[in-house]
Amino acid sequence: MSDVIVDTHEIERRTIRRSDWVACNAAFIDCRTPGSDRKENYAFIGAGVSQNPNQVVNLTENHGFNTGAAGMPNGISNNLHLHFTAEVFINLGGEFRLRWGVDGKEGEYVSHDGDVISIPTWIFRGFTNEGPDEGILYTVLGRDVTGGIIWGPSVLKEAESYGLHLTADNQLIDTVAGDELPTDVALITPMKQRYIDELTSYSVEELRSRVVQPGDRVYSSSALLCTAVDGGAADLALVIGYGMSENRRQVPSIHEPHSFNLAWVRAAAGQGVLQHRHQQTQALLVKSGRWDVTLNGDPSTTVTIGAGDSFSVPQGSWRSYVCVDGGEAGAGEILVINGGDDRVTLEWAPEVVSAAADADWTIDPNGYLAPLGVMLTATEDD
Repeated sequence: MSDVIVDTHEIERRTIRRSDWVACNAAFIDCRTPGSDRKENYAFIGAGVSQNPNQVVNLTENHGFNTGAAGMPNGISNNLHLHFTAEVFINLGGEFRLRWGVDGKEGEYVSHDGDVISIPTWIFRGFTNEGPDEGILYTVLGRDVTGGIIWGPSVLKEAESYGLHLTADNQLIDTVAGDELPTDVALITPMKQRYIDELTSYSVEELRSRVVQPGDRVYSSSALLCTAVDGGAADLALVIGYGMSENRRQVPSIHEPHSFNLAWVRAAAGQGVLQHRHQQTQALLVKSGRWDVTLNGDPSTTVTIGAGDSFSVPQGSWRSYVCVDGGEAGAGEILVINGGDDRVTLEWAPEVVSAAADADWTIDPNGYLAPLGVMLTATEDD
């Protein structure tokens, strides 16, 4: 693997701080519907599913997934809609009532801080903020091209009464603001009942199996080679996909392909994931604490990120992320999102490999942790 050197300009460009978030209050067709008119939508990596061409996107290049967020005051709802690719919510603080089904009555789940919820594709879903005004649902959407969304029939009908229409090429037409209805592109009409009848139904129990609450996380303190090395005592909990765990016994909570994998990493101050690299796209989101992300193995190319900040790590670059302040809990939490559904093969820096070997640990041919003493006695094929 050839070296990828990341300069300070590129680091700054890929750093998305909480203060860099730019809300769009007219991202979707329900932006004028009472009870949904004060939503704030954000697009961080990729354009997501916004229907407003003026939506600010912090980082536009393809990652194989999109990230964004939804914020709304207490009592405000995001109306029922359907996605074709994965939609995962990460609750960054607050209380949200999620509902699903074409009429929103098929089931409900009330989400709290730290939840990760993977909503099935091809079902209608919506949510309402029942907690503090500053509640945020961070979102990860599958694939670069999501195909947009389909709104519930009642949502489209109500939006039309406020002068809002949606074209087949995903453009929002506002006749109240003076837009003219197009003559060369069809308008989106409500989904026909025969197609609605073919959608899959999900019980509350089935949806709950796609929720990973903080208490559901299963952390491993030996998920990575660096845990055998001073400064590398990071715990890892798989959420979606096998990702970058090197513990052959570790199993994710959700196995279904999403086009990305997702895991929590936690560490006390002075500990973290030591220098390594891999070829997948990667985004880091800080849930708590402050973390130093160092590129190129060079302290001069280090960025410190805190709660609500995220960072897109260039593919193939050397990187480490170490907690510098665990906060009141004593350990910081960071969400790691890697592109792709396959396992992520890590290449560790030579000094990490050497120090791990001194502690009698190595990586076996299948990419999992193994005692070095055992591997030294293995018989290789001719």
